[in-house]
Parts: sequence; C-alpha cells; structure tokens
Amino acid sequence: MAYQLNLNWPEFLEKYWQKQPVVLKGAFTNFVDPISPDELAGLAMEPEIDSRIVSHVDGQWQAWNGPFETFDHLGERDWSLLAQAVNHWHAPSAELVEPFRVLPAWRFDDLMISYSVPGGGVGPHIDQYDVFIIQGMGSRRWRVGDKLPMRQFCPHPALLHVDPFQPIIDEDLEPGDILYIPPGFPHDGFTHETAFNYSIGFRGPNGRDLISSFADYALENDLGGEHYSDPDLTCREHTGRVEEHELARVRSMMIAMINDPEHFTRWFGSFITTPRHELDVAPEPDDYPVDEVIGALKEGQRLTRLSGLRALRVGERFFINSECLETAEPQAADALCRYTTIGVQELGSALDNPAFADELTWLVNQGYWYFED
Repeated sequence: MAYQLNLNWPEFLEKYWQKQPVVLKGAFTNFVDPISPDELAGLAMEPEIDSRIVSHVDGQWQAWNGPFETFDHLGERDWSLLAQAVNHWHAPSAELVEPFRVLPAWRFDDLMISYSVPGGGVGPHIDQYDVFIIQGMGSRRWRVGDKLPMRQFCPHPALLHVDPFQPIIDEDLEPGDILYIPPGFPHDGFTHETAFNYSIGFRGPNGRDLISSFADYALENDLGGEHYSDPDLTCREHTGRVEEHELARVRSMMIAMINDPEHFTRWFGSFITTPRHELDVAPEPDDYPVDEVIGALKEGQRLTRLSGLRALRVGERFFINSECLETAEPQAADALCRYTTIGVQELGSALDNPAFADELTWLVNQGYWYFED
C-alpha cells in the first residue's frame, strides 16, 4: 500500500532536523502494519538477516543474536525482537521508506522493525544517527532526554546503555505517530501493549570511517607513492626538532591525495554505495537477452530497483552497489539513481542506444532491477 505522510518537510528540516527531537502526532492517518508478527519471526530465522532478542527480566538484561529457531521460551512479557534492513527483504515494509525519499538517499541507512511484548524495550541508550520511529500496532511510552554529556556502560556485552536522564519528551505513541530523534539524544521505549515500531534511520559517516576507507582505496589504487622531499633544506642548530614548515609539507602531501577530484569522487561513490546489510539478490537471476528487456520496456512494462540497492550520482559519475557505471547515456543513468521504478518515460531515447541497452540488461541480469510479476 502507499503510505501518505502528513508532514511539512521544509518546516521540519528548519526547526527539528539534527536540532531537537519531536513527536509528530498522527503523521500517518489510519496506519496499517505492513508486516505480521509471524512474518517478522520468520525473517529472524533467516541467516542473511541481522536480528536480535533483548529481554529485561528480574532486573537482568540479556541479548541474543539471530538467526533463531524458536521463540516459545520467551514468555509473554519483557522482551523485544528486532530485525535490521527489513526493507531489503519484505516489499510491503519497504513501502514505509517511500515517504522519506525527500531526504538524501545517500544518508538513508535502513528500516529496522521491532516487535515488543508488554514491558519490552532495549533500555536507555544513545544513537549516533537520525531516526524516525513510527508507531505501529499497540502502544509504547517513549522518553527522550536532552543532548548532554552522559556516562555510557554495558549491562550486557551486547548492550550499551546510559544513566537515567530527565526527559524533555515523555509521551505514549499511538499507531501512526512518529518520534523523530536526532543523533546524541538519550531515549528509552517501554511497551504498554504488544507493539510494532518501525525505525527509519539516516546515518552519516564518521571521520574515522572516511579516513580508513580512503586509505584502503589509496592502497588498492597505488596512490601516494611519492616520498617526502625537501630540496630547500638548510643547516639547523636543533636536529632533533621537526619544524613547522616540515609539518605543513607532510600535511600538504596527505591533503593532496584527497584533493584529487577524480580519485575522491571514485572513492566516495564506491564507499557510499557499498551496502551495510545483505541484499535480497536472486541466487541465479534470469539471463534476459537485450531485445527482451528493451522490448518489454517499450511495451509499457516498468523496472523496479531492488530494495536496499544503493544507486547514486556522485558529481558526474554514477555508482551502483559500490561499482562505477561507465554509461553511454548519463541522463538515463541519472534516472536510475533518481527513481525506484523506471520505464520508457524516464529512459526515453536511451533505449535505442545499443550501448545503454547492454548496460541496462547487465543490471537486470545482476538482479539489481527486475520486472514486477
């Protein structure tokens, strides 16, 4: 089904985005859960899916990672089942992502779904990403604190909690409500009635990950092989001191590698389109011939992008699932990045270009785009 989000995006971005948390009451009217408890449990039994169970019984926190074989031992209180990247594996749930596509696609992380029984929750914690928590069936009480320095500790090796906090938001969420929380704000959810929550996460890379990834790219592409040189060296009295101008020269060597626009774009495009979770690619995709793909499109059929696949335009280049697409039709490649479904309307005359027809057919045969049954 198509979900309609009642939200003034320009106003939200100006007032709340990465600034302060907010409860958006009735953001979805007549909200319908896209998944059932049995379906979520079935996904958590699959080894490709990142899932866990968190319980809090008699003051003790416990956590287990999936895949799971049974849930019969859990009882009727004080536990939650969580599954990451459900948008990769469950098409009806992936529809929940669509209303948020006004935000940059490269910042989107995944859709996490939690199913919790009364008393269930994961404890007070801090996330370092933006999250929209959609309330599905049931009811949960959410408490959010201010963004202040807080002690973090591990009540269990798999859990990172914070000390108790004074809430600036303390509300019960009903179906269709959304709680938006920017990075760094402590929060805690407690289930009143058996509930579904859908977390739409937007993550920004940290500096450590960026430097580490670029270093790997430099090694793989044999960049930065030039050695430090100082033809203007002069005699000095203190030979055990690194001079400021020498530090500056070393820094300039390192910055010059990043400042190369061609390599920087190729690295970032590959980095940002590498999926963090498994994709639901068919193990043996159909081997479509070019004329069948192009013919179907010209007859009015449309291609759908595999949910979770990262396809982005970075500068004037196009990246799909960490690979740079050397395209014969930049305008059509731009449409592949812009739209989740495409047809003759978006691709136009590019379908008559044999080189682009080959590119598109290769993408279809990789399982990255597919025709709906």
